[in-house]
Amino acid sequence: MIDADGYRPNVGIILCNARNEVFWGKRVREHSWQFPQGGIKRGESPEQAMYRELWEEVGLHPGHVKILGRTRDWLHYDVPTQWVKREWRGSYKGQKQIWFLLRLVGRDSDVSLRASSHPEFDAWRWSEYWLALDSVIEFKRDVYKKALSELEPFLQK
Repeated sequence: MIDADGYRPNVGIILCNARNEVFWGKRVREHSWQFPQGGIKRGESPEQAMYRELWEEVGLHPGHVKILGRTRDWLHYDVPTQWVKREWRGSYKGQKQIWFLLRLVGRDSDVSLRASSHPEFDAWRWSEYWLALDSVIEFKRDVYKKALSELEPFLQK
């Protein structure tokens, strides 16, 4: 589902622990790390998509987390042309995302990267809140900065 401007609706998830460290996942068979994220399916709300993606990518249920906050508006990033599927070129620009900040109220051992039949991550770790900006792929960096900045005040509540 791509909107009229060429952006696919998506959710991003910043999952933090009690020490305000964030979940950082290593993409399967790649050397790139990122926050969990995924597309919003037709008929899904951003919150429903977030819970589905949280289960598919991290193996956590709604009872394992508490929503601390979400971005007010969509945050956009463009995907470099060479990364766009051939059949989407010309109509697809990138992602528009609603970001959620979650607190893990379960245990680290509740995380399961193999919850779905198509895992996104093959490793994970807790990282300092702002460390993500130093290591996320460049074309996502501005969106990460905006999401982290907007959601950081919710950590204090």
